[in-house]
Amino acid sequence: MRGEAELKYPGLLGEPAGENHPGATRVPENLHPGQLVVARNRKWNGKAHWVVPGRYLGEDRHGWWIFQGTNEFCSRPGAAFYTQSDAVLLVPREGDWVATFYDDAHPGGVRVYIDLAVAHEWSTIRPAVTEFHVIDMDLDVVRTAARGVFIDDEDEFAEHRVAMDYPAALAESLEASADQLYQAVKAQNAPFDGTDVEWFTKGRS
Repeated sequence: MRGEAELKYPGLLGEPAGENHPGATRVPENLHPGQLVVARNRKWNGKAHWVVPGRYLGEDRHGWWIFQGTNEFCSRPGAAFYTQSDAVLLVPREGDWVATFYDDAHPGGVRVYIDLAVAHEWSTIRPAVTEFHVIDMDLDVVRTAARGVFIDDEDEFAEHRVAMDYPAALAESLEASADQLYQAVKAQNAPFDGTDVEWFTKGRS
């Protein structure tokens, strides 16, 4: 399957430390629309993954929404690029995942990209600047204009399940969650029913 970088960020330049976050919480504190939110991903073994800046938009019953605009600088070890389309990130109130929604300008035709992920943590690092941390668990649920909905990176998940020694119960739970999310995106259940449109509007205003 195509890798995450190639799917989400066509034209990416480059190729891919564990951290502790004292005071971090699953529910963010003191967030206000317009504030900077830096999304930081890492892998189960602690290695750094994507860092994506954005601007906090607000919350609804689904969770917290962050606007990641065109020409934002994103990076991971050994890779860096400027985004080529607008996106909104949904951090859900519960569940082991985060979802990025893309607009029609995405050069790869991606519309929805769900990362199966655990250990959601919000941490205020200074006034009006918040970091959101998560551990990326490889599996992705993707919807593209050309291909429709599919589960991606199952091979990477199988490899890392052994190499990084994922707990068996967690691995099974993630596989079940991926299937549930696949069904939800395919059926266009909320929040995959166009809910993101209003958040794109807010992000561009």
